[in-house]
Amino acid sequence: MKRRKQLNGSAAEVEAAFYDALNRGDIEALMHLWADDEDIVCVHPGGPRLQGHAAIQASWEKVFENGGLQIRPSQLHETHNLMSSVHSVVEGVSSTAATPAHLLATNVYIKTPQGWRIVLHHVSVAPGPVPVSPFVQSSLH
Repeated sequence: MKRRKQLNGSAAEVEAAFYDALNRGDIEALMHLWADDEDIVCVHPGGPRLQGHAAIQASWEKVFENGGLQIRPSQLHETHNLMSSVHSVVEGVSSTAATPAHLLATNVYIKTPQGWRIVLHHVSVAPGPVPVSPFVQSSLH
């Protein structure tokens, strides 16, 4: 496995970089944020569980073929400790290929020797109207 540049920040900074890469359709930047582990997992709305870099990269390439995404995460609920961080967010999504929607996403990060990295991105379609709960952030140390 090739060595990757270290990201010295927080899991929240990696998450911001993840959504930025999604919005720009930058597959290289997106895949750079994942852990160097073939046990990484991604589940797109209504899709199967994808495991490993090749399957996850191929799925994002297919998503980007259908036009750019505009995803705005909000209502973060965060639980973390020294080595892991679990983020639950509401994703507001618009694209050239679909009507606007909101999704529920869980993003899991672990601290590796290369810095914080994504090990799981799991998204499902949210039922009903967009939730109006205020921004919530909580932490468990």
